[in-house]
Amino acid sequence: MAHRRRVIALAAAAAIVCSVGLFAQKKDDKKRDDAQKKDVDAIAKLVDEVAAGTAQPPNDLGLLWAREDAFKAIGNKEFVPFIVTVDPSKVTGGNVNFYWRVVSKDAPSPTPAPAGKNDKNKKAITEYPWEDVNLNVPVPTGAKSATTTAAASAPAPARIARSFTVVPGVYDVYVACQEPAVPQPKGAAPVAQKIAVIKHTVTVPDFWNGEFNTSTPVMSLRYDPVPAPLTTQQLIDRPYAAFGTRELVPALDTKLSKKDELQVFFLIYNQKTDSANKPAVTVEYNFYVKSAGGEKFFNKTALMELNASTLPPQFDIAAGHQLQGGQEIPMASFPEGDYRLEIKVTDTLASKTLTRDINFTVTAS
Repeated sequence: MAHRRRVIALAAAAAIVCSVGLFAQKKDDKKRDDAQKKDVDAIAKLVDEVAAGTAQPPNDLGLLWAREDAFKAIGNKEFVPFIVTVDPSKVTGGNVNFYWRVVSKDAPSPTPAPAGKNDKNKKAITEYPWEDVNLNVPVPTGAKSATTTAAASAPAPARIARSFTVVPGVYDVYVACQEPAVPQPKGAAPVAQKIAVIKHTVTVPDFWNGEFNTSTPVMSLRYDPVPAPLTTQQLIDRPYAAFGTRELVPALDTKLSKKDELQVFFLIYNQKTDSANKPAVTVEYNFYVKSAGGEKFFNKTALMELNASTLPPQFDIAAGHQLQGGQEIPMASFPEGDYRLEIKVTDTLASKTLTRDINFTVTAS
């Protein structure tokens, strides 16, 4: 089976993946004008009411949760990039204010932070594991669907990708999109702002317990090059670019045409190493075709070996380098139908094996 493998020693990946989330909550509120501050307060208040059950979540903008992924960060935390989609035809001005809040389901409800000595007349701020807002986020319009199977005339849902960094656990993630306030002449009635709020529960795995593991395997539409280091704000806006020189563009459905490639990316964690800090890991990619009676083996790629003989000489787990697994497999030889890709990862030094599955469908066009 023709395929291209992706094996890259990511020396800087750990630092990049972690730094994305560490700056997101340090916003300078003084840079916002009065209308923006009012918008932010309104979003937070509505999410408060939705979380308390005193308000039904509106969805004027067709806001939907699309996917989340999990990668190892630093300080016993995990990095969770996620994608939501908005219906661009419902966004009047081409921009939205984007707010996200992460609330732990494993801990008691957040309590207001104590006010400072000089803050007696100020309202205490409730602290959450993660809370952030971006103003005037562009919502692309007029784009065609990114999947080859969608109707040619169907506009693609507009993607918005963001992230949070938290300790392992179960969380409710509240996401809100709101059209920015439109300035009106003095005395004119304000223009109604469309708004949407959704809640999604996310289970964040523990990559710090020493157990052999992998990140989420991400099925991507493509890998876009990142020719130059991104700024902190760019990394916040593009969390799937936090992997060295390539930016993942995750697939939001699992349909591929025979003209497409199946592209998979993941990182491998907590593998045993030899005296030179080199791992000995193998990765198998086995394809099964599904039928009414179950499934049967279809094909496989060549065994991928990640060890002292195949990795760069400078590769060193102790130095923060990470093992990357991945394949780019053309679908031309796959008959139309439903498939399961079984990714089998084996730590030969520790005699441990784990599997990850990706289900997908191959169509004619």
